[in-house]
Amino acid sequence: MRVIGVIGGGQLARMMIGPAIELGLELRVLAETNDSSARDRATTVGDFRDLDTVLTFARGVDVITFDHEHVPSDIIVALEKAGVAVRPGSAPLAVAQDKIVMRHILEDLGHPLPVWGVAETTADVKGFLDTNGGRIIAKVPRGGYDGKGVAVVTDAAQVADWLHRGPVLMEEMVDFSRELAQLVARRPSGETSVWPAVETTQANGVCAEVILPAPTDDSRIVEVAAELGRQIAKDLNVNGVLAVELFETNDGRLLVNELAMRPHNSGHVTIEGSVTSQFEQHLRAICDMPLGSTKSLHPWAVMVNVFGSMDLGRYSRLTQLSDVKLHNYGKEPRAGRKVGHVTATGTDVTDTMARARAAAEIFHADI
Repeated sequence: MRVIGVIGGGQLARMMIGPAIELGLELRVLAETNDSSARDRATTVGDFRDLDTVLTFARGVDVITFDHEHVPSDIIVALEKAGVAVRPGSAPLAVAQDKIVMRHILEDLGHPLPVWGVAETTADVKGFLDTNGGRIIAKVPRGGYDGKGVAVVTDAAQVADWLHRGPVLMEEMVDFSRELAQLVARRPSGETSVWPAVETTQANGVCAEVILPAPTDDSRIVEVAAELGRQIAKDLNVNGVLAVELFETNDGRLLVNELAMRPHNSGHVTIEGSVTSQFEQHLRAICDMPLGSTKSLHPWAVMVNVFGSMDLGRYSRLTQLSDVKLHNYGKEPRAGRKVGHVTATGTDVTDTMARARAAAEIFHADI
């Protein structure tokens, strides 16, 4: 039996457990705390930033993968030097871990990006503001996620504190019509598969809703997104699932916004929506097993996140929504925290969206 080690005990690790069992794999998790989402498979509880802890955890596993992208790069390199199979690997992870590095590399590879720059001083920010309409997006290069470390900026003073800690990524305010995500899986042999692109809706900088497939009358957009995902996965030598977050502009172009070298919130909809979920596919890919079909099981699938707190005592109110699936992440409630999601499937996108939203509202509890 192959043994998979997952660094990070969040909901992504939790959602790998079922597919691992079905594939005959043993899943072991290095969790941050005893009450992590994936605590049922937490063979180690410790600090992923401590080299000895990570190396000890890695002993006896066949491959290491990740629930998040915050493991220090020197630890990932040390794992590889110790002969541990790390997937996606230190080189592609370095691209996802630092947004400035990502922009440089994707630009060198010729992939479409927003206008961007790097600020080291408030004068740099002012100059970028002046040449980009007086309103830009600023991002901390490392550590930001789910809206954290991202700000709309109209005055250089707004990012002065960030600049004290290091360079800041600046981007134009893209005039986009919607946001898409393209999920792709690639294994060491080079076999690659893509799901249909999904449409994502953000709330306060966090993914809130996902539609599979992305509604469109223009098949070209779907084809371009798929080819872009395949090419980035190949260019960066990704092994596992890669999520490419995209802007679709009002003039019909696609621009790369972010990359995630792991299963991604935009791919949760594939659990009920696809023949092979992103979690099963990720495990197949990192083990260099043949990849599964990414065909959709239904005309439409819609996922809606539940934030803050989830009241599981409300199941009795699901009489009219019994075909909507609930996923509880086993997290302690906290304002703004993703604690679960619901997915509805159907033949009409408007009805499917309405049922998913209604179920999410049932389980949402204010805190």
